[in-house]
Amino acid sequence: MGPVVRRPVAWVAAIVLFVEAIGIALLNWLLGTVVDNQDMSLAGLDPDMMSLSSKVGGVVFGLYFALCGLTALLVALRDRAPGLFGRILLISAAVVHGLLGALTVGLVGWSAFAFLMVGLALIVFTLLAFDRREGPSDAAPETGWSGDGDGAPVTGPVAPPAPSAS
Repeated sequence: MGPVVRRPVAWVAAIVLFVEAIGIALLNWLLGTVVDNQDMSLAGLDPDMMSLSSKVGGVVFGLYFALCGLTALLVALRDRAPGLFGRILLISAAVVHGLLGALTVGLVGWSAFAFLMVGLALIVFTLLAFDRREGPSDAAPETGWSGDGDGAPVTGPVAPPAPSAS
């Protein structure tokens, strides 16, 4: 029997981020190729520079999403919360998904918006699936007593044993 997967959301988020990385890189590469083949220009800009910048931007954005996917994959493999850099990276990916979703709904349609919102939800659930507390010593006592952490009340000092009569 294999290892038990307790939080599959991180695995799914990693897969979705890797698919997005490949998709965004290929889409920008395709757009750069179309601009290059059509020799298009926008307000007098150099078409070769537009094509090159689209391709470079697609590769950079694809690498960014791949790094976010790698972070989610490490979270899934280790089964613990990401560190500070990983948390910042995943939060920035969530913000990017929110902004892209807002732009995509008007330009592409509701299906692309839904895909981006599913990605956003997976990233947020990956961030929220782990508690930052490491051990039970950080947990609050269950009985309400203020004690040594195991629920037992604090007692006073124990009296020394009475001297024996010998």
